[in-house]
Amino acid sequence: MLIKNTSIVKKLIATLTLFGAILFSSQLYAMLDLELTQGVTSAIPIAVMPFAGEDMVASTDNDVRHVVSKDLQNSGKFTLAAVDNLLPPIGNKDAVNYDFWHGKKVDNVVTGKIQKLDSSNYKVSFQLFDVYNKTTLLDLQYKVPATQLRALAHHISDVIYEKLIGDRGIFSTKIAYILVQRDLVHRTAQYSFEVADADGFNPRTLLSQSLPLMSPAWSFDGKKIAYVSFEGNRAAIYSQDVATGQRQIISNYPGINGAPAWSPDGKKIALVLSTTGYPKIYVLDLATKNLTQVTSDWSIDTEPSWANDGRSLIFTSNRGGGPQIYRVYLDSKKIERVTFHGSYNARAAFTGDGKNIVMLHQEDSLFSVAIQDLDSGRLTTLTRSDYDESPSVAPNGKMIAYATNNNGRGVLAAVSSDGRVKLLLPAREGEVQEPAWSPFLVSDK
Repeated sequence: MLIKNTSIVKKLIATLTLFGAILFSSQLYAMLDLELTQGVTSAIPIAVMPFAGEDMVASTDNDVRHVVSKDLQNSGKFTLAAVDNLLPPIGNKDAVNYDFWHGKKVDNVVTGKIQKLDSSNYKVSFQLFDVYNKTTLLDLQYKVPATQLRALAHHISDVIYEKLIGDRGIFSTKIAYILVQRDLVHRTAQYSFEVADADGFNPRTLLSQSLPLMSPAWSFDGKKIAYVSFEGNRAAIYSQDVATGQRQIISNYPGINGAPAWSPDGKKIALVLSTTGYPKIYVLDLATKNLTQVTSDWSIDTEPSWANDGRSLIFTSNRGGGPQIYRVYLDSKKIERVTFHGSYNARAAFTGDGKNIVMLHQEDSLFSVAIQDLDSGRLTTLTRSDYDESPSVAPNGKMIAYATNNNGRGVLAAVSSDGRVKLLLPAREGEVQEPAWSPFLVSDK
């Protein structure tokens, strides 16, 4: 297979060998602001009014209305009405003039209030109104410390999204990724394991070291992340508690230990080992430590991902001559090929409903994010760039995070599952690699 640039070299090394020399870009990249680069026109028009008392909040990072507005806008499902210079007359007991907003062709209006209870706690209330039916859809209030105002804003966005769209929102979820920062003078690199909000803000470093980190994978309850570390100059799989930082080794067999993936019930991990000489898929029972080999033969098999029912795995294999996606049924060990479009398909994962898979796909010499309907086999390319890699599906299946390159900067990006919405997300200075979207977290609901 022709290797056309160092980005693809890195991709092949990470996905097929998981060890040896790893090539990274030498440029340091600056932080980006959250940026909607492509949206939709057929979105719900909504007005998010200034919250009464919002000037009491000292930090603009915790501006509830601003965060809610950005969340809704960047979902691609809403069009935000300009309200900063718009003061509608009071028209009813709810302080919303339905006729005014009807004239502005706005479907829904959000109002709110922030009250400071003491030096560190706030009471936040908000209302969601249906302009055309002249009804109050939501009227909720919360008490939170100042440090949780931004998290509360994401929760409010989730509640509004679910009420109006019908699907669960993902604004309170997290994205993990690897950040590489290079010192060009001393020719060294620092690898950091980061966890940020779904909008890219509030990054938190869980681990930082001078040896490579890769393949972060969330447990299905969102409490732990498995990943590959090359501490001691050999690959091993670790599990780390997100809240406490406590970590433990899961797998350190001789040779390759790579591509961990938690089972839906959290009791097992699929992984890649080379104990037989070729990289193969195994399943490790975390309680009994029993190891079961799932694939065999002389092919390179890697990047396992679980089906929602836990009965099968999809994985990348070159058994047909080039990287393609296959499915193995755990009971029978039956293997079937899933992808047939293009010469390169890898890094696949199921969408939340199990009806589609998202993958890295080569088309016209470009490596882009694509989605395939499992019933019809129809494949749709969602992005078109030579630098896209490591797609990861949000838990509601509506958005996909991936790493890309924007104007010479390595960045975190997201695209909707229909390809109509594209976002660039902020990250610390450095090169973003291998994003992994969390499941719905316990505190999200």
